Amino acid sequence: MQQLIQRKRLLSKVESCLAEAPATVLLGARQTGKTTMARMIAAKRDKVHYFDLERAKARDALAATAELTLGACHGLVVIDEIQRMPQLFEVLRPLCDAPGRDATYLLLGSASPDIVKGVSETLAGRAYFVDVSGFALDEVGAEQQDRLWLQGGFPRAFQAATPPAAWRWIEQFRRTFLERDLPQLAVRVPPETLRRFWTMLAHYHGQTWNSAELARSMAINPHAVTHYRDLLAGTYMLRVLPPWHENLKKRQIKAPKVYIRDSGMLHDLLEIGSMAALRSHPRYGASWEGFAIEQVLARFGDKDAYFWATQRGAELDLLLFRRGQRWGFEFKCSDAPSMTKSMHMALADLQLEHLWAVYPGQDRYVLHKRAEALPLMDLEKAFAAVFPEGSE
Repeated sequence: MQQLIQRKRLLSKVESCLAEAPATVLLGARQTGKTTMARMIAAKRDKVHYFDLERAKARDALAATAELTLGACHGLVVIDEIQRMPQLFEVLRPLCDAPGRDATYLLLGSASPDIVKGVSETLAGRAYFVDVSGFALDEVGAEQQDRLWLQGGFPRAFQAATPPAAWRWIEQFRRTFLERDLPQLAVRVPPETLRRFWTMLAHYHGQTWNSAELARSMAINPHAVTHYRDLLAGTYMLRVLPPWHENLKKRQIKAPKVYIRDSGMLHDLLEIGSMAALRSHPRYGASWEGFAIEQVLARFGDKDAYFWATQRGAELDLLLFRRGQRWGFEFKCSDAPSMTKSMHMALADLQLEHLWAVYPGQDRYVLHKRAEALPLMDLEKAFAAVFPEGSE
């Protein structure tokens, strides 16, 4: 039996959004806990209407008389997997603006292109967004760092009794995602083609995007592999981290980096079955980088997040713009990170307020007057430096 992990920080954020806006949209990959969170919130309400669009009965109820059905609802109205019926956004707009409105809408979705397009066109200024990723380290506890890194943040994979059980769940998840979920979004790419592409991307995890190289490997058009990339990014399986470039009189990288968002998914695709196997794998450092980036962005948010690199080798793994200041992160999978030439260049060229070298150890120590080594488990201290009031 799975243990219910209390995601207090995320739950508090959703509750705040519901109190302030007519509609709140939870966005994230399937099976990351959006439905569980919605049910936890609903359990505290007296009046709740729940529409799960995975079920034919709910779709039928909203297909012909959506305006009448939703207009008659009071209290909290939850619509799960709303990307299945994007036309509902047009219905929700007048309901959100209705005088004397006594309903609040909680919308759950796992496909960002449809949802963002619908909200931007019909619910602009009426809806707040909350990203729901897999489990974060502060939610499961610092002592679970290796387990979270190896098995990933999907609740069922993280809570699996053994790594092999986690891999079995992930493999079934991936199969269902490719063979059922994507076709429901009118994706016409054959599942086997996307499966092959996904596996290839695991070997490019943390590298600069090169559509021509991937296209040659798959013997297809470069535009096709970019389309496949966007499909996986739009369904929260892949992170495409954009580059930052400015007039520094240096040749800078202008292609994005790509990461498999969930570390457990990455390890399954690379056939890494244990921490011992991970530590000896050529993608060990890249795995840590992707895992730590997701942990940082889960805490800081992924708005205005970039990487920076020059043609001569200077690089910063993650650059965040927050409140008019620049904050840098390097991810070092070593026992004791030290200051590097690249870090000195990033501090100077990008005029960083501060730089953290995030690593898997336990000791926090100074590297430079504006840089320090930071254990991932101490990420909250970096957050407090950026947001001393405790809010993004």
